[in-house]
Amino acid sequence: MNRTHEWNELAAQLCVDSIRASTAAGSGHPTSSMSAAHLAAVLFADHLRFDVDDPKNLGNDRFVLSKGHASPLLYSALKAIGAISDEQLLSFRKLGSPLQGHPAPVEGMPWVDVATGSLGQGLPIGLGMGLAMRLDDLPGRVWVLIGDSEIVEGSVWEAMANASFHGVRNLIGILDMNRLGQRGPTMLQWDGPRYAERARAFGWRAIEVDGHDVAAIDAAYREAEDGSGPTLIVARTVKGHGVSFLANAEGWHGKALDEQQAKQAIEELGGERHITITPPKPEHIERPAQRRVAFALPTYDDDVATRKAFGESLAALADLEDVVVLDGEVANSTHTEDFQKVAPERFFEMYIGEQGMVGAAVGLQALGKMPFAATFGAFLTRAYDFVRMAAISRATLRLCGSHAGVSIGEDGPSQMALEDFAMMRAVHGSAVLYPADGNATAHLVGEMLKWRGISYMRTTREKTRILYRPEEEFPVGGSKTLRSSAEDRATIVGAGVTVFEALKAADSLAEDGIWVRVIDAYSVKPIDGRTLREALAATGLVVAVEDHWIEGGLGDAVLEALADDGQEFTGRVVKLGVTEMPGSGTPQELRDWAGISAAKIADSIRRALKPA
Repeated sequence: MNRTHEWNELAAQLCVDSIRASTAAGSGHPTSSMSAAHLAAVLFADHLRFDVDDPKNLGNDRFVLSKGHASPLLYSALKAIGAISDEQLLSFRKLGSPLQGHPAPVEGMPWVDVATGSLGQGLPIGLGMGLAMRLDDLPGRVWVLIGDSEIVEGSVWEAMANASFHGVRNLIGILDMNRLGQRGPTMLQWDGPRYAERARAFGWRAIEVDGHDVAAIDAAYREAEDGSGPTLIVARTVKGHGVSFLANAEGWHGKALDEQQAKQAIEELGGERHITITPPKPEHIERPAQRRVAFALPTYDDDVATRKAFGESLAALADLEDVVVLDGEVANSTHTEDFQKVAPERFFEMYIGEQGMVGAAVGLQALGKMPFAATFGAFLTRAYDFVRMAAISRATLRLCGSHAGVSIGEDGPSQMALEDFAMMRAVHGSAVLYPADGNATAHLVGEMLKWRGISYMRTTREKTRILYRPEEEFPVGGSKTLRSSAEDRATIVGAGVTVFEALKAADSLAEDGIWVRVIDAYSVKPIDGRTLREALAATGLVVAVEDHWIEGGLGDAVLEALADDGQEFTGRVVKLGVTEMPGSGTPQELRDWAGISAAKIADSIRRALKPA
């Protein structure tokens, strides 16, 4: 039996199994799986160097299904290589099955490195994987199967630009150009030369191929494997290929076949098969034992911007060889340039491409790196879909947003990131941190290094005075009580810049004989609920002050903590935050305008304490 016949038979099996799995589930995307069946058959049989029994082997190639809705194809390929059984295949989309509607690295699915399905993410993630392989001098290649609808996403082109700029030679994109999207034809339909022209304009090699000619696919893969640069294989395919009533037919996207339709389609494809294959064996490479490296985080005695303390803390981690840093062309503002100076080979400038930056960070961590990614807090909103998908990937990312809140001053509202706490608090398993001074910042960078999941630090543009001794600890989930007495009649809860306004407000109130407690809630999530509940019980009034929209930030975190587990609480909670659209002004002018300056905090407490 010749190889061409074997590949075609395997492709037919992948189509049949995609239909069987989705029909059993009553939902799914069989036709989107069928268009790429020949591409997957040749790849898994002869080109994807992958140890099925050791999916985390560093010698493996990596496969990313960017068009994650075609998950039946991936699961059918996993069945063919012996990773899952036929019974497991038919558990597709069932409650508790690891074969979820879109792939995710859940328990029981170790062959999937990252979650996909939100389109346009696979290539940025693949770029990060390619960078990780280069850092560790690994022999693997990264194969990313891309849909022709998702290639419109800007994140794809961010990744293409950065891949060629950074010289990532082991990244191969496979474009499944099947002409049909969800509701009809795609933008370029079957215009392969235009896709190829665009790829070449971004510095990629482009190879056009008939996506159902297995010999041509094999030749294209062999050419792409030569390591001469990132390659896009533009494969002309047919959605629903191999079945008369599905092939190139509109109206079938995301629809499973019923039992009778499935029976007819499987007959046209030649019936069920149970072919098993063994992908090419990779070199076995284990991760070297982690060197124990002592590092000393910086300490501060004088005023310093927390963004500067963040950058200097990253530089202190440079001897940890798995720490990598990415930045969105603002390294002189986020101060990640401090890391770049001491470890330039592990610093990646991603330019103004925040989606690509976060996606690459996901790919880097999937191969064992410890990435920090930084930009202006406002710009991270562009990458939020990547952040939420990173949580679904069970990824560990460390993100930093500088220049946040009205306190950035004259730059105005487009730069102010008044939504970042709400955005990051909503991410499953996240930590949201807002240090007030340099020493707190340094310690919290160390805490981010240990946090499993997504961690986010907001840093401040202006210098702030030192509040804490270098030896103080700042565990995630903790807080600091800066003022407290038995006579306290209110509690002010601040974070970052509002801590200083709270302290000045406390001084002003003390002149009137009003004593207040001041809490630095440097950990906005998880927040120190116990300390907050004790403060409310002791003082009867909690005033949360934040340089953030009044919705979704510190104030809401305080309220949620007080109501945790349905506990009753007695007392009043006042939220002070930004409620109107700001403009330009000095930081102090804008804090006063927003009602979060010391004077306005003090006035709010005086009003709250007046007898009714």
